[in-house]
Amino acid sequence: MYYRVEDKYLVYEDEIAYLKSRLAKLMKRDPHCPEGGYLIRSLYFDDRWDSAYLENEAGLDNRVKIRVRSYNNDDSFLKLEEKSKKSGFIHKEDSIIRRETVQKLISRGADSASAALLSSSLVGEEAFLLKKLYYRMNSGMVYPVVIVEYERDAYVEPAGNVRITFDRNISGSSRVERFFEKNIYGVPVLERGMHILEVKYDELIPDHLRTLLDEGFLRRTAFSKYYYSRNNMIMNGE
Repeated sequence: MYYRVEDKYLVYEDEIAYLKSRLAKLMKRDPHCPEGGYLIRSLYFDDRWDSAYLENEAGLDNRVKIRVRSYNNDDSFLKLEEKSKKSGFIHKEDSIIRRETVQKLISRGADSASAALLSSSLVGEEAFLLKKLYYRMNSGMVYPVVIVEYERDAYVEPAGNVRITFDRNISGSSRVERFFEKNIYGVPVLERGMHILEVKYDELIPDHLRTLLDEGFLRRTAFSKYYYSRNNMIMNGE
């Protein structure tokens, strides 16, 4: 199984501007990232015991998150993802999923929708991930709990398979039925002006990028967008 390193840092607006000016000379923009970045919206699943939330809170190293992700509110391209962490390394499996299937998952109609879900024309890895999620839902163990939304700008470097992203204006909402609406009216999860820098790479990161990240002002964090968004909901009794 293929795992990658994922480091996270807290950054402010002025620090983002500085880092982008430096990265423009060191890395290329992600070819899939338009100028100004793009919007990511993720629908996260958890079980009746909030296991994913509590495992994050406890800092357990081996854990799994399940989500459906959209980009720029484009419901013609949706991904079902299973992201796992083991011994500090990250592995992700993903596949395309249809809007109508996501709507069934949101409605939690596992019993009535079983035939439609399992007789789907989806094939290969997507069918495998979908069936795994369906069986968990059908047993009453997993259901959608929160939407997380943020703006992302991304840079890539082939050496080390490095990807650096700036994730700004992170917010969350417990109104999972709004996943396909234009606005989710999310609640911010960080103080005003604070954002997240993520650095993903294979075993080693090139020295010129490591030097930039080691300049001293960056603050490492174990920040989880899911955990903090879900924590807001729980603290507010949602």
